[in-house]
Parts: sequence; structure tokens; C-alpha cells
Amino acid sequence: MPCGPRRHRPTTVLPNGTLIQTGGYNDGDHVVRVFAPCLNQICDWIEIPNYLSQRRWYATNQILPNGEIIIIGGRRQFNYEFFPKRINNNNNGSLLELDFLRETSDFDENNLYPFVHLLPDGNLFLFANTRSILFDYNRNSVVKEFPPIPNSEPRNYPSSGSSVLLPLDEKEIIVEIMICGGAPSGSHWRAMRGAYVEALSSCGRLKVSDENPSWQVEYMPMSRVMGDMVILPSGHVIIINGAQRGTAGWECGEDPVTTPILYDPAAEHGERFSVMESSPRPRLYHSTAILLPDGRVLIGGSNPHVYYNFTGVNYPTDLSLESFSPAYLSLEHKAVRPRIVAARESVGYGELMSVVFRVIGETTLDSLSFRIIAPSFSTHAFGMNQRMIVLRVVSVVRIGLEGYNASVLGPSTAEIAPPGYYMMFVVHGEIPSHATWIKLH
Repeated sequence: MPCGPRRHRPTTVLPNGTLIQTGGYNDGDHVVRVFAPCLNQICDWIEIPNYLSQRRWYATNQILPNGEIIIIGGRRQFNYEFFPKRINNNNNGSLLELDFLRETSDFDENNLYPFVHLLPDGNLFLFANTRSILFDYNRNSVVKEFPPIPNSEPRNYPSSGSSVLLPLDEKEIIVEIMICGGAPSGSHWRAMRGAYVEALSSCGRLKVSDENPSWQVEYMPMSRVMGDMVILPSGHVIIINGAQRGTAGWECGEDPVTTPILYDPAAEHGERFSVMESSPRPRLYHSTAILLPDGRVLIGGSNPHVYYNFTGVNYPTDLSLESFSPAYLSLEHKAVRPRIVAARESVGYGELMSVVFRVIGETTLDSLSFRIIAPSFSTHAFGMNQRMIVLRVVSVVRIGLEGYNASVLGPSTAEIAPPGYYMMFVVHGEIPSHATWIKLH
């Protein structure tokens, strides 16, 4: 059975909480779908046919500082557009060409679901296949091209690696992108013919805030394709799901990786990866992972087949959900786990807000941090719009036996943190509280 795709529809949360879903396959490829919050329990999706200028299938969405969405690429689409539409002088509304996508397309189309990250300077980091650029979407201009990732092996769908923007700290903005896993060139063509090539074990880490960035290469304990990278409130990155051989696509992956690994960006080089407890369930193509407000990671799905095949195959379709509890949720950390008592529901840029929390025993300003994480849409090994910002703390005052009142500044700019809803965690050492939701405006 040859490899094949299903309908794929990226979703983005607008600043007002509305869900926007774009594109997909067949009759949905030009469609935008809107799901707005309501109070009467009869909310439903509204479809806007033919809203998109081009078919968007395997495209990437990114929320922008002004609350717009940029929609980039897709199968045989070397262009981008916006929601809501921008008015320009061509006949396709907001459609703009992007030659970089054409240049990075190969015989396996390894430039799909390009990795897109909004940077604090307002530009976009775009990675497709083996190359990356700094892109000014307002001027439709490539500001800089970064060096190719070492060994020039594909990292995007169908050779699906994963990518994260490492946490941004308001005290000192250092911007680093990390890309892990993928598959050697030609792997998808071979997988379609039943030959499964071992996936990549390498990760590339690029400090794009440097004047002359260069890739730092590290190696995971095992090879992985279709792995999901999720930023945890502790600042670690978990890499979970995926396979050790083959690529994304129907019937294209073999040897599932059921062991998650944890990456510590702050550890010494060579000591950053640790292996966690395995799951009994293989999660291959069409699996996903997201962060929950209580600090767990929710993992779901796996359908590497053309149809839902529950029997008679090596890796049956799995419609279940499970959660992974990082070590910081262990009972041994209960005594030092913070608990948020009160916090504002919304905060403006650079605005001072009060966060009241409880923690047993003494704590110091140095041992505390306040972090917000944007809810991401995770599909095909990439969490779109995923980002963490470590906020600046002005003061922490003790109130009572176990209570504290912290004065914390909201993010300084919309380029660092686009407007919208975020999970806010209080982190004591590396032990986070449960999150409270705040709206950034």
C-alpha cells in the first residue's frame, strides 16, 4: 500500500479566543472555518468557502504581532497569504510569492509544513527541507539566509523532524531555534516502496540572535522521525512519539519510538538529553502531543494507514489519549510546588501585575520564575505558535506563613508575545504550579 495523506487543517487561536482553521484537502483546500466563543452552548463552526487564494494542504499558520495569521506554503504552493486578507495590487488579494519555498522543494516535497517562528525583531524564522531564512513578511523580503543545517538532511514533512523556539527570557533576549530528527534524503521514496531507512538522531541548535549564527549539533539517544517537541513549564523540552525508520505518510513508518526523551537547554553540552519511562502504545503517523495546564503532556492518536485499521496490521489505528507526567509532578515535590491563589485575568504589554501564590517554606527571588506559554496547534510533528516567555520579576513579598505576592511585568512587546491567551505558571526551582489562564492585550 503506498504512502498517502489525509485532510490536514491547521488551527490558530485569535487574540479574542476564536479558532481559525485553514485549508485542508479536496473540498476543504480553499476554505476557512471559524469557531467563535459563545455563552449559549450552541456554538458551531462557520465555513467560508473559497476564502483562501490558493489551496492550502500541508501549510503552516503563525499568529502575528497585530493578531493576523500568516498562512505559508502547502503542496505545490510557493507563496503565502493572510487572514484576514490584506489588500494589495494583485488580483489574488493578499497572495504573495515566496521563491524560498520553490527552491526548497525536492522530489519528495520535503518543504511541507515549514517550520515558522515569530522572532522578537518582528521577522519570521522559516525553515524548509535543509535551509532557513530570516523573512520580513511585510516587505516580502529575505533579510538573511542562515547556513544549511549540517549534513543537509531533510527535516520537514514527509521527512518529519520537529522544531521549537527555545524559551525567551525578558531579562536577556537570546533567540535560539532547535530542530530534532527527520529522515535522510530519499527516505520517503524508499518508504513508499517498502524500504524503511533509519531516521536521523541529530538535532541542530541555531542562535539566530548572534551576528553570524552557526548550527550546534547534538545527538538524541535514538533516531526519530515524526517526534513531537513540547516545551514544558520547567523550560525543558520533551520529545515524544514517532518512529525510528521511514517517514511520515500512510504505511511509511516502522519501529515506533515509545520512549520519550527530555532535553535541558541549560545543561552542559553532552549532558542535555535524558531518557524517560516508555509508553506501551506506539504513536506514529497522525499522533500528536500538547501541554496541559496541570503540567502533564497529553498524547493522542496514531493512524499510519489509509483507513482506520484496528486489526491485522503491525501498528493498529489508535484513537486513545494518554498523559505523560514529567518528574516535576512526583509526590516528592509536593512540598515545594507553588500554588497560584490569585492573578489578573488580563495584562497589557509592560504592565505590572500582581500574582499571589503559596509555597511551603522559604523562597527567594532567585529561585522563582513566572512563565507564560502559548497554546499551540500540533500536527505532523510541529507545534505551530508554541512559545514560552520568562517574565521579568520586580519584587516578591512574603504575606503570611506560606503566602507570597509577586509583582511581575507583562511581556514587553507583541513581537515577543503576540496578543491572546496564555497559560501562566509559577516555577519554584524547576517545579511548576498548575497554570492559570491570562489574556495578553
